Amino acid sequence: MITYNTKDWFTFIFHFHKSDTVRKLFPIMIAIGIYAAIVGYLEVEYFKVTKNDYIHNIPIMHGMLGFVISLLLVFRTNTAYDRWWEGRKLWGGLVNNSRNFAIKLSAILKDENDRKFFKKYIPMYADILHKHLKDEDTSKQLFEDVELEIDQHKHKPNQLKRIMYHKINDLYDAGKISGDQLITLNDELVAFTDICGACERIKNTPIPYSYSAFIKKFIFFYTMTLPFGYSVSLGYLVAPVVVFIFYVLASLELIAEEIEDPFGDDENDLPTKKISENIKKHVEELI
Repeated sequence: MITYNTKDWFTFIFHFHKSDTVRKLFPIMIAIGIYAAIVGYLEVEYFKVTKNDYIHNIPIMHGMLGFVISLLLVFRTNTAYDRWWEGRKLWGGLVNNSRNFAIKLSAILKDENDRKFFKKYIPMYADILHKHLKDEDTSKQLFEDVELEIDQHKHKPNQLKRIMYHKINDLYDAGKISGDQLITLNDELVAFTDICGACERIKNTPIPYSYSAFIKKFIFFYTMTLPFGYSVSLGYLVAPVVVFIFYVLASLELIAEEIEDPFGDDENDLPTKKISENIKKHVEELI
């Protein structure tokens, strides 16, 4: 994640980070600026369009559609942020679950070898889950047009959870933990799989294609029609105005695309690697 001071307005305004949307949109912004300038030139200089022509009333359509596109973008960004925040809560739950599991085992287990086993495998689950969520195959498992040769043994979080469950059961069979203690430890063991499944749900269920495609088309055609209505009023200034409007609308869509998958490699995605390293430190302190 990007480290920053939330109160430093000057840095926000005048510093351009490599993840800024202006860098990603710059080529198409240049193209739209040239397009708007050409439309403005043709209307003002070639066709001599005046304020009495009907084409000058196109902004009425933009005014009505502007409200619609704003609602769509608000819903889009809120939905994407909800996914990002849910991912953060799940990994926060994994931190607490790992701590609780380690605390209980530190009080129950007396044998040093058993303690070393869980000191190794509890933080390993977070590290394996981090790598599992970075895997592109994880994000494609629900795609109908993608054929994946999935080997269930490659689902490492499940395999690691199975090893820990077998170890707990062996300790029970050996009389090292009681039945009540086994029940006590079961909640944390179940929570590992619950967290993994919820993270996979976010990872492999993107925003519906039709919804995402419609917003992009809406933004494109909305922007492309702006020069026709405002060239008479703004002249050649229509080019920077249209570019700025496109930048604002497209940036909101880009931001939503970036944060809707919180387990990716973008700079604003969740620092799952760092969280897994913190879990390792905490478990080693507790057991």
